[in-house]
Amino acid sequence: MVALLVTALLACSGAGRDPDRIEFWGLGREGEVVAELIPQFERETGIKVDVQQIPWTAAHEKILTAHVGNSLPDVAQVGNSWMAELVTVGAIVPLRENLVPRDDYFPGIWETNVVNGTLYGIPWYVDTRVLFYRTDMIPVAPRTWSELLATMERLKRESKHDHFYPIILPTNEWPQPVVFALQRGATLVDVQGHARFEEQQFIDGFAFYGELFRRGYAPAVSNSQIANLYQQFGAGDFAMFISGPWDVGNLRMRLSAEQQKTWSTAPLPAPDGAPFPGVSLAGGSSLVLAKTSRKTAAAEKLIQFLSRPDIQIRFWELSNDLPARRSAWQAPKLVQDREIAAFRTQLDRTVALPRIPEAENVVITLSEYGQLMARGQFRDARAAALALDAKVERMLEKRRWVLEQGTAP
Repeated sequence: MVALLVTALLACSGAGRDPDRIEFWGLGREGEVVAELIPQFERETGIKVDVQQIPWTAAHEKILTAHVGNSLPDVAQVGNSWMAELVTVGAIVPLRENLVPRDDYFPGIWETNVVNGTLYGIPWYVDTRVLFYRTDMIPVAPRTWSELLATMERLKRESKHDHFYPIILPTNEWPQPVVFALQRGATLVDVQGHARFEEQQFIDGFAFYGELFRRGYAPAVSNSQIANLYQQFGAGDFAMFISGPWDVGNLRMRLSAEQQKTWSTAPLPAPDGAPFPGVSLAGGSSLVLAKTSRKTAAAEKLIQFLSRPDIQIRFWELSNDLPARRSAWQAPKLVQDREIAAFRTQLDRTVALPRIPEAENVVITLSEYGQLMARGQFRDARAAALALDAKVERMLEKRRWVLEQGTAP
């Protein structure tokens, strides 16, 4: 009886766990797809992997709850915008810089995994935003802001329909105004925890965003007010929108065979005088190692396996998630994909959001003020930017206090 009790206690404490077995959490569709790759890893290494699929809608809360309960898996997939928060609460540990070849990753994507100069995650798959456009209306995609404005003006002038708009920029989506600001070199938030929306770089980018609504090139509507983005794009109700690689698949699935000939993608236009393409957001998911893991060597082998170019290509074939490794982009199917090619070009020009736990709240607040500006509730971009700056400065008071105490990551 005593022996049985000791065995049960050891099992509950984790001390009796198989040393050649690790746990991996994958999010959403990726959590299902990765299970098809694991048998190869198990054959090559002899390490068993228990995969748990977590819905994206519950993932953030589940990971934080598991951290509090000391029940995180050895390896987990996380959104790269969560990195600073997970570092702050002590859920994940630094990774070896030589775990994977850094030079084979896109610089902006890699930086999303670095917090205060320390590497905490390895990019698993990537995404960014590019321009989706109607090729029958726009024979050559614009490369500069001036060309973009001229294209919109021409489309608006030539249109015979009152409901037509050159571009759709849903006002409740933060990536679009953030991208225009980043293209002008805006900082958003500095390392001391101060908002920097009062700086001219941000005001210039915010003003360009607002001008698209003021001139009537974009309707001041949220995405819930758009009946069907894909049908309306296919019908020619608008000619452009900014989105990520998931919408390549959506358009291929939802548009007719004839409509497939009328659209394509292009890297984002740049401010006049700036390098092309204009910068876009560094997005995607990363692989992290939990602080509570006692199987670092086995966990690192799984991260290295999932990061191999051949496995990245296989993962893309299964999931349509774009590879994080540059060398994986040499796969013929990727090279020959016309609509995906724009993403490869854009990935060389991406910028990470500020690596602070409050980053998502900051950009959501930014979009709220962008929405107000789009609807004419500020006299100009400067007034909107100053109001935004004041609100975010108040939001970051606690962070500045933590920094002063020397306890922030």
